[in-house]
Amino acid sequence: MQRVKLDRIDRRILADLQADGRMTNVELARRAGISAPPCLRRVRALEEAGYVKGYHAEIDPAALSFNVTVFAHVGLNSQAEADLKAFEELVKGWPEVRECHMLAGETDFLLKVVAHDWDDYQRFLTTRLTAAPNISHVKSALAIRTSKLQPGVPIDVDAGPEPEQD
Repeated sequence: MQRVKLDRIDRRILADLQADGRMTNVELARRAGISAPPCLRRVRALEEAGYVKGYHAEIDPAALSFNVTVFAHVGLNSQAEADLKAFEELVKGWPEVRECHMLAGETDFLLKVVAHDWDDYQRFLTTRLTAAPNISHVKSALAIRTSKLQPGVPIDVDAGPEPEQD
């Protein structure tokens, strides 16, 4: 995977794609101030270099009756690398877990779990999560509301060229 040295146009393209992944190449090129063919070449280069990992639709959880979001703080009995990887692999098979982050500190993993209702989450908690091997403890935090949901990273379009990476 070859890295691309990002210029202002590349950062504009990334910012616009992050905001709206369905934007047409013509609109993307117009916003970047270039014509469509070089814009498409830049997008392909950014994808190949790993800056763009994919394109996704943002689905309203409530529209599909997922009315509960819980952040589960999970502690493991062992933090040996093999045990950490085994837990991560197990979590990949649980569709209700939408995010899994390994943390430094007293909690080993933070899981974002969606469920239809509180009872649905409790079933997941007792039949899958706490029943899984190597689980020491789980602390659940029910999300009351989401005031900001902004995937991706802040992109400063006007920043200078990025430093070379090794």
